[in-house]
Amino acid sequence: MRPFRLLLLLSLSVAAALPAQRSLLRSGPMVGYGQMTEVMLWVQTAAPASVQYRYWKQGAPASPERSASEQSAADREHVVKTVISGLTPGTVYEYELLLNGRPVPRPYPLRFRTQPHWQWRSDPPAFTVAFGSCAYINDPPSDRPGPPYGGDYRIFTAMAAQRPDLMLWTGDNIYLREPDWDSRSGIAYRYAHTRALPELQPLLGATHHYATWDDHDFGPNNADRSFRLRRESLELFRLFWANQTYGTDEAAGVFGRFVWGDAEFFLLDDRYHRAPNEGPGDERRTMFGAEQLGWLKDALSNSVARFKIVVNGNQMLNRFSGDGELLAQYPADHRALLTYIKERRIPGILFLSGDRHHTELVVDGDSAFYPLYDFTSSPLTSGVHRMTRRDGSTLPELHNPQRVPGTLVDDARNFGMLRFSGPAADRRVVLETYDAAGTLRWSKEIRANDLRMP
Repeated sequence: MRPFRLLLLLSLSVAAALPAQRSLLRSGPMVGYGQMTEVMLWVQTAAPASVQYRYWKQGAPASPERSASEQSAADREHVVKTVISGLTPGTVYEYELLLNGRPVPRPYPLRFRTQPHWQWRSDPPAFTVAFGSCAYINDPPSDRPGPPYGGDYRIFTAMAAQRPDLMLWTGDNIYLREPDWDSRSGIAYRYAHTRALPELQPLLGATHHYATWDDHDFGPNNADRSFRLRRESLELFRLFWANQTYGTDEAAGVFGRFVWGDAEFFLLDDRYHRAPNEGPGDERRTMFGAEQLGWLKDALSNSVARFKIVVNGNQMLNRFSGDGELLAQYPADHRALLTYIKERRIPGILFLSGDRHHTELVVDGDSAFYPLYDFTSSPLTSGVHRMTRRDGSTLPELHNPQRVPGTLVDDARNFGMLRFSGPAADRRVVLETYDAAGTLRWSKEIRANDLRMP
């Protein structure tokens, strides 16, 4: 056979295989946690398949390496989570996904990065964090009648355009419906349906993702520790996300901590150990449970990070809403945490939260302590909670005295950004909110030196 004819037949064979390869991929790949020499990559296939990655330092595709081949299987929802180790610190890598030994082309960049080894060597690196909550993806067979509740999926394109180093999902990352939360298979279906959204794929493939949950990705609305499938829900959260750790030996849950640059992030679990919202309002009423709250106190005291970012599904500082999903509605936990932070004079605290379907920056203005801020970002794609009704009347919360003026966004779906920069002696973080079109709605700079006691 002539060489040209052989090459042509091989090319046609590869081209014919590409549609089959694409149909074998259900969602992803997604970049999970990232350390100095190790990252995790996540993918879900549509049927049993071998999963492997080819990866190389950015700009050097002629020198690739390969991960070990792993098999997807139905008992794990055809999810494969691959750890790649032995990487070089402070390096951007490009990669491609192989299914059954064949590449699956993606029409967008695939990359991950390792964190630099900057300690004792240089100023902390600049880095950016995107975050948001309340991602509702329409699914007519199980949605309520009427206008679609979800929309503006272009927001994920706007987020990817910011090229954040990492993305924090702060809860209600999926919305379980009535047919979902009564079975393990229903919860797994909702995860798979949401994760496969086409507009989401470029963000998944090139940004490191970390997540915690809230009620709608844990169980029914306002679900708590009495939810009968909480163990199954935890199992599937751990399967569909790629955090490095979940809970402790003493307490199950999705809470954990990780470091990026000179910031440490503390992901809280406000569901697995939560007492009912309508339960007795005494010391036994807890959002976090004694073990998790004790872990958080110890972790904050133990942390040497310049910024300590506490991430929770529900708002942590707001005291002026009638919403029973606030930490303030759990006075024992609220008092215990804030008292501990202030008595221990822990520097660098910044709270992130979601849930409320509007965005705002709330401040605890204790004159005897530095300002404590809670940056709430919501919603990504679900409905917006407007403070002004159609008849022109307003909700009392419109005039929340804790809100930093100019930070309310209640007229558009949106996401948050944190931009860390500056030399070690004058580090700062800029908080920003963007709408689904990528338009900046507000920003505020906070200096690390202002998040500490004199």
